[in-house]
Amino acid sequence: MSDLDVIKLETDPVPFGRTFVQSDAFKALFQEGMELVEETAAYLDGPGREESRHLQRQVTVAYASESMRLTTRLMQIASWLLVQRAVGEGEISADQARLEKNRVRLNSQASVATIDDYEALPRRLRDLIGLATRLHARIMHLEQLISESEAQTAPPKENPVAAQQRMLLQAFGAEA
Repeated sequence: MSDLDVIKLETDPVPFGRTFVQSDAFKALFQEGMELVEETAAYLDGPGREESRHLQRQVTVAYASESMRLTTRLMQIASWLLVQRAVGEGEISADQARLEKNRVRLNSQASVATIDDYEALPRRLRDLIGLATRLHARIMHLEQLISESEAQTAPPKENPVAAQQRMLLQAFGAEA
């Protein structure tokens, strides 16, 4: 393939993350995430608290652990969404977002409850856990796509050997 066969663009590719965080799809995802955070908080502070009082002791431990895991997952989701929105609105740079990403890690947390204990949890709590788990998986996938896109559009690092060779040629002339 010759240079004539390749179309050369005058612009660099646009990173997926930059375009996604400014899209309607991101706005919908943001809204969905924040609504789930609010819905979960309202449930855990109200009906969930009342439902937990009527559970058997062993299931109460599972309830406490799963609700804490759910809350942690939702805080990770909310933090990621807020950082991405700030990037999309130009409040912070992509580099600043990467620093924030190091502080708030999107990690998966497996349930420690047995199947019987999990099934004994209130239905609404299990529904919220399922919604948060699916949203978390989508966000982790998006984070991977954004990170890969940024890595592909980053300027290539100079080969250190080539840099040394260039310096030698400059120091000793082209005949060296």
